[in-house]
Amino acid sequence: MTKEQKDNLFQLVKSLTKSEKRQFKLYVGRLGVNADSKFLNLFNFLDKASTYDEPSIIKTGIVKKQQLANVKAHLYKQILISLKLNPSHQNIRSQIREQLDFASILYHKGLYKQSLRILDKAKELAIQHEEKNMAYEIVELEKIIESQYITRSISTRADELTIQAKQLSELNVITSKLSNLSLQLYSIILKSGYVKNAEEGQKVTAYFHDRLPKFEFSKIGFREKLWLYNSYLWYSFLLQDFLNCYKYASKWVDLFYENPHMISLNPVSFLKGNNYLLEALFFIRKKPKFLKKLRILEEQVEQPDFPKDENVEALVFLYLNFHRINQHFIDGSFEEGLNLIPRIETKFKKFNNRLDGHHKMIFYYKFASLQFGAGNNKACIFYLDKIISNKTLSMREDLQCFARVLNLVAHYEAGLDYHMESLLRSTYKFLLKINDLYEVQKEMIKFIKGLQDIYPHDLKNAFIELHKTLKTYEDHPYERRAFLYLDIISWLESKIENKPVGQVIRDKYKAEFA
Repeated sequence: MTKEQKDNLFQLVKSLTKSEKRQFKLYVGRLGVNADSKFLNLFNFLDKASTYDEPSIIKTGIVKKQQLANVKAHLYKQILISLKLNPSHQNIRSQIREQLDFASILYHKGLYKQSLRILDKAKELAIQHEEKNMAYEIVELEKIIESQYITRSISTRADELTIQAKQLSELNVITSKLSNLSLQLYSIILKSGYVKNAEEGQKVTAYFHDRLPKFEFSKIGFREKLWLYNSYLWYSFLLQDFLNCYKYASKWVDLFYENPHMISLNPVSFLKGNNYLLEALFFIRKKPKFLKKLRILEEQVEQPDFPKDENVEALVFLYLNFHRINQHFIDGSFEEGLNLIPRIETKFKKFNNRLDGHHKMIFYYKFASLQFGAGNNKACIFYLDKIISNKTLSMREDLQCFARVLNLVAHYEAGLDYHMESLLRSTYKFLLKINDLYEVQKEMIKFIKGLQDIYPHDLKNAFIELHKTLKTYEDHPYERRAFLYLDIISWLESKIENKPVGQVIRDKYKAEFA
């Protein structure tokens, strides 16, 4: 079954919309000889099939076994060509690329003047839309043509092209260095989460500043600024400096609103910037501003001119639903947030091929946290088990760790203490294995382990003592990350005050922003 789902051609066919299928059949039908071709018959078979089954294809007689690989490759190529011609997949980049292709054809036919005229218009379009890699490619072709097509202005033209090539090259180098830096920082946070101690913080700071390119801010454009804000954002996230996260995420989003034509050209970057902006607001607990920004994003993605392709649709689903859940963590309105879970789960099937394991795991942790906050501990354990039992995921080790700690607390709350000892051992072993044992986690495990030796009338004092210990870590620059995943302090206060944890968080939120 796994092999069936991974067949590239089958996945491509199943990703096509009705209009794209119609476009493909019109495209291949333009030549009468294709009407009964093997690749078109294979397309029709795969379109109707629910799974990829190679023996069934051979059995139909559409194609012989020895021919199947070649027919599949040809069909794959024809679908891509058809999609390229589809108006819904045409954008500024494809228009510029098309003009560059036309200019290259004219150049090879010796029609230099016509080629240069097309290149000049394409270059202007590329620079206007911050497509500087293509602009540089165009300038390089212009230089080749100018060296063969002699005009009276060749001396000034040569200087002009040389200066332009140098400027574009320098900006492309800055972009490349900034995008490399951003990607490396993102890789660190995916692998191990936030920095764990001062030594790691110093290493990340040195890494960041050593690789940050030198430039004059006034001379860089939209693209360079976008990668600059992206890099500073990930650096700030790693250091848990959420005010700076908010600062650079705001700059990122504002950059798009200052250049609105770039939203439709770069919808993924626009969505990511808004995601990080909302995440930063969530961490600094600014719910009114959070809700305002979430509403603006919801309105923006509903605009008629906002791109609606499959990739964008999946990201909209991810980001909007992540933050629709997050709003309930800010003020402890967990019961209100529970209705989101079935609505989101029903859409998992639709986005199954576009949701990676990393994002599914985050959803499950959020579901578990909502259930825990609402007092539904067995439901919390159900979702945590989906994370803990998944042995194929190597990303977000920090989330794996806190899933195990929350699992211990949920088992205690649910009264499922008959195998608590084995749970404690496995959790402690896992944390030691990945070297992710924090003081907060140590204190929690020690406390839960000692619960069986505490008399019922001493339990409240034990909660008070643990609360006093953990409060010292609440504002610690590295230990505080534990409280981002699991609000242990509020849980302890709920035990001490004999109130639901959601009520404790709501009361604290009201008092904080009264």
